[in-house]
Amino acid sequence: MKKQFVCLSMLFVLVFVIAGCGGSETNGTGEADASSDDIYELKLHHDLAADSPQHLGAEKFKELVEEKTNGRVEVKLFPSGQLGDDVEVTELIQSGSVEAGLIPTAKLSTFDASMQLPDLPFIFPSREAAYEVLDGEVGQELLAGLADIGITGASFWESGFKQFTNNEKIEKPSDFEGLKIRTMESPIVIEQFKALGANPVPISFAETYNSLQQNVVEGQENPLVSIVKMKFYEVQNYTILSNHGYLAYAFLLSKDWFEGLPEDIQTVILESSQEAAEFEREETIAQEEDFIKTIEDYGTEVYELTDKQLAVFQEETKSVHEQFADEIGPDLLDKTYEIVESVEK
Repeated sequence: MKKQFVCLSMLFVLVFVIAGCGGSETNGTGEADASSDDIYELKLHHDLAADSPQHLGAEKFKELVEEKTNGRVEVKLFPSGQLGDDVEVTELIQSGSVEAGLIPTAKLSTFDASMQLPDLPFIFPSREAAYEVLDGEVGQELLAGLADIGITGASFWESGFKQFTNNEKIEKPSDFEGLKIRTMESPIVIEQFKALGANPVPISFAETYNSLQQNVVEGQENPLVSIVKMKFYEVQNYTILSNHGYLAYAFLLSKDWFEGLPEDIQTVILESSQEAAEFEREETIAQEEDFIKTIEDYGTEVYELTDKQLAVFQEETKSVHEQFADEIGPDLLDKTYEIVESVEK
């Protein structure tokens, strides 16, 4: 009996040793070990169409993650707000019901006020300035702050610079006087239009086309990719190239879900998010000329505001920076101004 017990004990030890040897998480290359049986699903939300640069970026992210994890992470893409609107999906990310989402920073104001920084009017005079801020120390500080609300911030993507569209010609701030303008549910965007004398009307992204078509509102603002992919130009007389604001997207991850992953997979997801962001930005820039041509070919007039005209708009909206400085954080804002100034010298 004693001999049988010893043999059984040795057998159990042998089983545990074999199991331990087969449980390695990495293969020495920085990629996840294909021998693990654990499969992780990542549902990724965004609000633009399946032929947009944003979706191409999402497909790039999927390709990178699945390849580098040897299929241990399965990325499922949900474009066009299929999982809900951006605010709803942010709440689902907090709860862990959705693993990831690309959310406009302006829509994160109720979750973390500092995330509104990129949405201040005329905060970034160029893409180079935007990237220097968002990919650097300030951007990392913004993303790190999301941990307090159950979210891991991975990177910043973009839709690009915002333009005005309207049924009346806009050449100076007073042209906005009394106009009903569709906005996001964003305090900064709402106050920007108030500063211009307009009547801002918060309307969901999905309902914007119908609202313009039915004259519920007379104009709106969005980057060219949204104006074209959502066909806003079909129900507007003018597209005014103003670059008055920058629409950044934050790549968000459910914190609890993310922290439950093996460390090597966490690294792959973060690095792939940044690599896909850079790819998506390039795609957005490359397609913008085609976007303008699409609008013009339809018959909607496109024109660009002069530097002199833009200076007047910038002066009129300067008060919005002052109004939100305390919410965003004066130190964070000052750092941003310093970085922008150094880039633009």
